[in-house]
Amino acid sequence: MASTSQAPSPGARTAHPDHLGHVIFIAAAAAMGGFLFGYDSSVINGAVEAIRDRYDVGSAVLAQVIAVALIGCAIGAATAGRIADRIGRIRCMQIAAVLFTVSAVGSALPFALWDLAMWRIIGGFAIGMASVIGPAYIAEVSPPAYRGRLGSFQQAAIVIGIAVSQLVNWGLLNAAGGDQRGELMGLEAWQVMLGVMVIPAILYGLLSFAIPESPRFLLSVGKRERAKEILREVEGKDVDFDARVAEIEHAMHREEKSSFKDLLGGSFFFKPIVWIGIGLSVFQQFVGINVAFYYSSTLWQSVGVDPTQSFFYSFTTSIINIVGTVIAMIFVDRIGRKPLALIGSVGMVIGLALEAWAFSFDLVDGKLPATQGWVALIAAHVFVLFFALSWGVVVWVFLGEMFPNRIRAAALGVAASAQWIANWAITASFPSLADWNLSVTYVIYTVFAALSIPFVLRFVKETKGKALEEMG
Repeated sequence: MASTSQAPSPGARTAHPDHLGHVIFIAAAAAMGGFLFGYDSSVINGAVEAIRDRYDVGSAVLAQVIAVALIGCAIGAATAGRIADRIGRIRCMQIAAVLFTVSAVGSALPFALWDLAMWRIIGGFAIGMASVIGPAYIAEVSPPAYRGRLGSFQQAAIVIGIAVSQLVNWGLLNAAGGDQRGELMGLEAWQVMLGVMVIPAILYGLLSFAIPESPRFLLSVGKRERAKEILREVEGKDVDFDARVAEIEHAMHREEKSSFKDLLGGSFFFKPIVWIGIGLSVFQQFVGINVAFYYSSTLWQSVGVDPTQSFFYSFTTSIINIVGTVIAMIFVDRIGRKPLALIGSVGMVIGLALEAWAFSFDLVDGKLPATQGWVALIAAHVFVLFFALSWGVVVWVFLGEMFPNRIRAAALGVAASAQWIANWAITASFPSLADWNLSVTYVIYTVFAALSIPFVLRFVKETKGKALEEMG
């Protein structure tokens, strides 16, 4: 999808207060895709053990069913931009809403393990689309003066979606008497957990009919008058709209279409800056963050925590994730991206190392000793907090800013693909690694968190306060 980094005209720098509420509604509606992104990514946490039990599968097969959605994510993210440039941002959102709905219904009513995996892939495709369309659309409809704050709606919606999915799972588990396979509404509890996503998916689809198409897309298909009407809706009446349209069209004509071959060069296939972007993406995932969201209930149950409490701890972890994200949004433009990343890495090393220590003790009557149990629980929350206030937000900011204009779109695509692949590797390997040695598994994550410190110090340049044109 085309970049949206055109400089604003003087008349477009502020939105009339009467229009700001409408713009906030538009951005919030588009961010529902981010909410579904977070919800669908995390809801599976409540079903892992029930799926293992119902289909009598080992850790390796179970991991593939959990991780297979990431294949759909990668495909959806790779194709969403082209789809949106052909049929529009709104139509793309509506397709994603339909796929989320179909995935929720299918996942709640699977015939066998193979079709559950298929519905997971479809849901993953929708996640990939939402991860691309939401931020792009919000950037294109937001008045320049509010673009940064409105753009943060997407990340906020993702972490809220994660938290809500955990809260819903916890409530449904309690309603089913603490049994993931307990009967609820004529189904097993885990099926209801996966099916509840139908509600926000339908809401997302309905909201997409209530918001306007992107002015940028309308101009790309020659609908200048409609584009002016939308600009009037979101930027007020005190703007020279002919000049504003001319400005956007000029920026669109100026943009270069980067391709994969533009990334090649240097001694190791890709240009060094591309490898740095890939490194940031891989480190973000190799610290094991998605274990906290895909497997936390299973993790706590494996060390003797009862299911209801394990679901509650998953919810509290999601609240900490929201708190950390808010901290990052406040400080990323104040203290800079690089210092925040380093602070996060140090905090993650401490949290992960404490978890590795706690899990190294033998279980007593199926549980961790009391001291180690509390250390593991607190350390897990510390790890998520430091990830959320740093790498969870900073990596995406870096990837949006660090590449030269000429290769930005293609380089961002490669780095994002590396992130999905790394996410898949961690998600698919955790159950088998945990069966082998849970403590050593967390030692591995600790090592990657520690290695991220010299990586950032040596290779990553601060991008705070620099114009995109300065990146070289």
